[in-house]
Amino acid sequence: MRIVIALGGNALGIDPKIQKQNTDLTAKYLAKIIKMGHEVIITHGNGPQVGLINLAFEEGSKNNKNIYMMPLSECGAMSQGYIGYHLSNSLLNEFNKNDIRKNVVSVNTNVLVDKDDDAFKNPTKPIGSFYSKEEALKFGCPVKEDSGRGWRRVVASPRPQSILEKAEIETLIKSGFVVICCGGGGTPVIYDNGYKGVDAVIDKDFASSKLATEIDADMLMILTAVSNAKINFGKENETDLKNVTLDECNKYLLGEEFKNGSMKPKVIACMDFVKNGENKKAVITDIEHALDAVNLKEGTIITK
Repeated sequence: MRIVIALGGNALGIDPKIQKQNTDLTAKYLAKIIKMGHEVIITHGNGPQVGLINLAFEEGSKNNKNIYMMPLSECGAMSQGYIGYHLSNSLLNEFNKNDIRKNVVSVNTNVLVDKDDDAFKNPTKPIGSFYSKEEALKFGCPVKEDSGRGWRRVVASPRPQSILEKAEIETLIKSGFVVICCGGGGTPVIYDNGYKGVDAVIDKDFASSKLATEIDADMLMILTAVSNAKINFGKENETDLKNVTLDECNKYLLGEEFKNGSMKPKVIACMDFVKNGENKKAVITDIEHALDAVNLKEGTIITK
C-alpha cells in the first residue's frame, strides 16, 4: 500500500536538539510501518522552524547592514532542508537497527498556487515577531493584531494546485526510496512568465492531500496530537470519531464541530483526498497509534 504520512508539530521541535530527539522517536514508529512493506511518503509541518529562521534574519538585519531580510519563500526552503536532514538521519539510524534495507531522500518541494487565489486579497497567517502597531506599520506590508500580544506581519495561505516535483517523487518511490517532501506545505510558487516564489504559507495538510492524490496513494494519514477527531469537543458528551463517511463529515462541518486552525483543515484535507479517487482511505490519529491505523484498527477513518 502507498501511504502519505503527514507529521504534525509534535513530531518536530522548537530547537535543533529537541527536534532531533523528537524525530528519533517518530522514526521508531515510522520504521515499523515501512518494515511491513508499505511505500511511505513523509510530509511535515514547519511553523515554528520557519518562524525562527525568519526571525533570525529579521533581527540580524537590524544590527548588521550585511544581513538582509530573507523572503519567506527562501525561509521555507531552508526549513525543508534542515527538517528533512533530521528526519532522514533518524530514519536511516532506525533502519540500520532493524535491518531495513531502504534509503531515504528529502526533496525540497515547490508547490504551485494560483496567483489570483482569494487568499492573497486577505492575508491571515501570522509570522515573525510581535510589535506595537506603530512599529508594525513601518514594514509596509499587511499586519494584524494577534491574540492581544501585539501586531504581526501576516501572509496569505493559498490552496495548493499541484506539486511541481510529483514526477520526481514518483520515480523515487518506484525506485524503493522513502521520500520526505512537501515540508511545511512546500515552497509556494506562482506561474507568471515562469515560476516565482511568493510570500505565503501553504497548509501542510492540504499540500499532503494534493500530493497523495497526484501520486495515486492508497491512504492519507494525518498525524496530530490526539488519537481521534472528536465531536462535542470539551463537553460532557465528547465522542471520538471512528469510522465516518464523507456525508457524515459534511454534516459535522456544517455543525461547526471542527475548529479553524485545528481539526477542521485536517478533516477537509482528508475529504478532498477520499473524494478524488476510488477506494481511498484517510486516517487522523497520533504517532503512537499509526501502525494500528494503517490496519484500520485505530484513529478516525474517513471513506466515501
